[in-house]
Amino acid sequence: MELVKSQLPKLKMLCIGALLILFTQFVKSLRAPEVYSVTPQTFSGLLVLVLFSFIGILIGELAKRSGVKVLADFPVLGWVSLASLAFCLVSNVFVDAIGGVSLLAITTPVLAYAGVSVANSLGDFTKNSWKYFIVALFVFVGSYLGRILIAQLGMALS
Repeated sequence: MELVKSQLPKLKMLCIGALLILFTQFVKSLRAPEVYSVTPQTFSGLLVLVLFSFIGILIGELAKRSGVKVLADFPVLGWVSLASLAFCLVSNVFVDAIGGVSLLAITTPVLAYAGVSVANSLGDFTKNSWKYFIVALFVFVGSYLGRILIAQLGMALS
């Protein structure tokens, strides 16, 4: 119980994130209601996502307290993924619930958070910005060429 109480601030942040996702899906539903509608399934999907995330956080905290280096060094995102995978393999109810949440609605707040975190370390970013530019250039060119090859393969097969 003490473990859960110590992690309540993280649960609050997860709930705020879920509200941001809900808001994003609502705004998207104004533009394309047939694709991004807010339904009761959306609310249950967000609840399931928050639950999985919190369970992963709790497992990660227990792993840190275990004293086993491999478990303690395993990232929280990995624990969240494993918990989600385990629950989704047990029952399709979880998969169906999560299906009500748009992937784009999830990525928008995540990318906003990433932008804020980069802005907080802007001094480090300016020191390495030319290196990031080179990496970004290779990523863009590589992904563009990859899409061309996949499209060409698809055209050739059809």
